[in-house]
This record gives sequence, structure tokens and C-alpha cells, in this order.
Amino acid sequence: MKTPFKNIQQQLRLNRWVVLSVVLVSGLVCIISITMVIRMHQNILNRAFVVNDSGDVIPLKLIDQRENLEVEALAHLEQFHRWFYEVDAASYEVHMEKALWLGNASVDALYRQKKADGFYNRLMQYSLVQQVKRIDSKIDITTEPYRFETRTVFNINRGSVTDTYELLTSGKLMSVERHFPHNPHGLLIIDFFENSLRKLEENETTEK
Repeated sequence: MKTPFKNIQQQLRLNRWVVLSVVLVSGLVCIISITMVIRMHQNILNRAFVVNDSGDVIPLKLIDQRENLEVEALAHLEQFHRWFYEVDAASYEVHMEKALWLGNASVDALYRQKKADGFYNRLMQYSLVQQVKRIDSKIDITTEPYRFETRTVFNINRGSVTDTYELLTSGKLMSVERHFPHNPHGLLIIDFFENSLRKLEENETTEK
């Protein structure tokens, strides 16, 4: 036979287990929260920052992104100038097709102008070989589109005679979607222009 005392005792026991469970869960939540705060604090302490010329604090992660962008931009310019200016009668069409993937209409217009001027016809007629020897680029990656200037040194072989030229070009780079394998860096040359072309003297060709 159940008595009111027994019912009260069972209720108290149940309440005790409920309270104990709440305390345990609360303690577990507190431990997890404290652990997460400690880890976040350690991550903040381990993260390095740099101060730029304007006094702005920049995370090194952003610096790494900029360095990667600069590396890819220089590689893009290197590949483009090599494809566009290292030509011979047998391979210039293949090179031009690859180079045109890396630039916009300004590059295509320059190619068409050279073609209309008979440059490639002379290349085939006289079996000329234009070989790139050096490519040096400077790029400003502070704002997009990124301005660049490139110095390209190349040889033109005319049988037993080899002449060396220096070509200065300029333009801008803008970000586009990566397109493998045609445009793996996801950059496009715009406003491309040939600024100057001059023949180098023999003593200049030995300079680094």
C-alpha cells in the first residue's frame, strides 16, 4: 500500500537526479566554452600582423595572398611575353593562339597590326627566328587593375647574323576566372601597348 510519504520520497529522488543532470550538463558546457575561448586566444596570439606605410595593421595572411598574387602576375606576364615574342616560321601561329588567351582585344589588335604590316610574312620568307632571352616585369598590386611594365630582350637570328633588341611594354592586369589550361592564373592583360623598341649594342647585351 502506497503512502503519501513514499510518493514524496520518490519525487525528491527524481528532483535530485534532475538537478544533478542539469549541474553536470552545465559544467560540461562551461568546460567546452572555456576550452574554445582558450584556443581562440591562442590563435590570436599566434597570428602575426604587420604595419604598412599608412599605419594600418594587416594580417600576414593577407600579405601572403598579395605575395601569391604577385608571383602569379609575374608568371602570367612571363608566359605571355614569351609566347607573343618568341616566334619562328614553324611555331608562331601556335604561340599566338596561346598568347591571345592571356590578353584582351588590345593584344589581339596588336597581333592583327603586326600581321597587316607583314611581320609574320617576312618571318617565314626569310626564315627568321625571334628568341626571347630575358623578361623583367614590374607590377603594382595595390589596386586593380594592376599596372605593369615589362622589359623584354630578344634576339633575331638571320642566319649567321644575330641582332639583339630591347622592347618596353606596358599595360594592366585584371582578375578573371581561371581557365585551365589556357589561362591558369586567372588574369587578363588589358590596355597592352608597345612603348619602345631599340637595338642593343654589343656591350649592352653583356649587361645583366
